[in-house]
Amino acid sequence: MNTAVPDSLIPYDEIVQEALRAVVGRVLGQVATTGGLPGSHHFYITFKTQAPGVDIPDRLMERFPDEMTIVLQHRFWDLKVDAERFSVGLSFNQVPAMLVIPFAAITGFHDPAVNFELRFQVNDDPENDPDSYEEAENDGEGAVVTQTEDGSNVVSVDFKRKK
Repeated sequence: MNTAVPDSLIPYDEIVQEALRAVVGRVLGQVATTGGLPGSHHFYITFKTQAPGVDIPDRLMERFPDEMTIVLQHRFWDLKVDAERFSVGLSFNQVPAMLVIPFAAITGFHDPAVNFELRFQVNDDPENDPDSYEEAENDGEGAVVTQTEDGSNVVSVDFKRKK
């Protein structure tokens, strides 16, 4: 009897990641609409600086050539959110900067006030573009919710394609 799981022709991994990135967009959209963070909420957002659509000042690109984490807490301005990206003003060493970050570039979102965290895979290699695969394949792993020692919940989405 063959117990192997058949390859999926539905890209569940991409669908789940897109849905979880929409969570980030919805949260940021609420903050943009209300004009501020509620209570003690604040966000650490990690993103790939070289991902398509990322627009940050050259000095930050030089300092963070691969990945960067920003904090939205006390001092940020002009937060704007649409379906594909967000933009925000932040100060780095007392020099203001506007950043544009597509949701597809985000690798992590963390709200320490409530111990909520999401992790994402970013396809920053054009050779591994999902549209370039002949057939979708899953590795049998998906979104995993784990509880850490401090009681926080971490949702980790770790999908990799087999070649």
